[in-house]
Amino acid sequence: MTPMPRRSIAGSAQVSGTGIHTGATTKLTFRPAPAGEGIVFRRTDLSGQPRIPALAENVSSVERRTALTAGEATVTTVEHVLAAVAAHGLDDVLIDLDGPEPPNGDGSAKPFFEALAQAGMAENGGSPAGFRVSSPLTVREEDATYLVAPRDGLRLTVTIEWPHPLIGRQSGCYDISPERFATELAGARTFGFLSEAEALKAKGLGRGARQDGAVLLSESGVVGTQLRWPDEFVRHKATDLLGDLALLGGRLHAEIVAFRPSHQGNVALVRALRRVTSLTAPPAMDIERILGVLPHRYPMLLVDRIVEVQGRERIVGIKNVTINEPFFQGHFPGHPIMPGVLIVEAMAQVGGLLLMGAVERPEHKVVYFMSLDEVKFRRPVVPGDQVRFELEMLQFRGRTCRMRGVGYVDGQVVAEAEMMARIVDR
Repeated sequence: MTPMPRRSIAGSAQVSGTGIHTGATTKLTFRPAPAGEGIVFRRTDLSGQPRIPALAENVSSVERRTALTAGEATVTTVEHVLAAVAAHGLDDVLIDLDGPEPPNGDGSAKPFFEALAQAGMAENGGSPAGFRVSSPLTVREEDATYLVAPRDGLRLTVTIEWPHPLIGRQSGCYDISPERFATELAGARTFGFLSEAEALKAKGLGRGARQDGAVLLSESGVVGTQLRWPDEFVRHKATDLLGDLALLGGRLHAEIVAFRPSHQGNVALVRALRRVTSLTAPPAMDIERILGVLPHRYPMLLVDRIVEVQGRERIVGIKNVTINEPFFQGHFPGHPIMPGVLIVEAMAQVGGLLLMGAVERPEHKVVYFMSLDEVKFRRPVVPGDQVRFELEMLQFRGRTCRMRGVGYVDGQVVAEAEMMARIVDR
């Protein structure tokens, strides 16, 4: 079967209005983006028009909304925009915003969904990033609980509970497609309680809230509007979940059962999924490219592929551990455990690839590691494990850098360390 190509939009479309939390009047413009760009916000009102990729590692706040920050630039309340993008199955979109927050509209994802439909869909070439789980997964974050199971496509089953006569316990099950989203979820509005209004404003939230931009609840009913569905509340929470899931950076194939989801829980779920899902898109660097950059060879080359690179800031690499590793012959024979020093070495090699990507003519350079700090081993690594190394650049000056790395197996931390390295001429 030929894989579906990446998708962007054919033209541009705009949505204008006032942000629900900041109260800022803004204009949001959806624009086509080249294959591989991903979903990126661009603050056109700031010097240099900084870009903020819509990825979980850029989440800076989850209180009552999802906010993203890259460098000094922030965009807040992105979940409705991202839900509309995800519902259309889009992979590459540039989202220009001339302020800190998208327009709220009527409090739903509908204005953004319809604007994208107006722009039209376009095939973009290249393979989309697809994420799949191979076995069930449970994630808990404070009051939120999520169960994830394998499935083709994406299905969300959501249950919420509130001690309010119009809410109580509500549940809904939604198969995500453009058509189903348009009729079942797009129009579901955000909601809030009048009793919380002053407390929210004291925190700098809800400054742009209006009766025509949300479902406002008194102690006994709805104020100034009528519900679009009796269960509009759970439909909106499903919309928020879909928007936050877009922070995976690709198309998720799974069934997710969510009980009392929250933005904090949703982001914790995304981070867990990043560590346990198998990525169906081509790797950022295959073994041939790795061999062209790193000087290591058998038996000391300990990186199999690189699945993600974000400039100088972040890299994710994979090491598949098999019983055929040469070190198992002498390290605890009969009870094979990967030596901790080699786990750190594999982590360092992934970090070296991040560092080499920041220099010209890397084939003439080599990375020497200068120090290790805060090294911790959390659990053994054994044959059959796949170790996912995530490294972030903490500091980069001249040819010297400091990085933090964490290794995961099945979403559980196995090792972590801070390391300092330097690029030198061969």
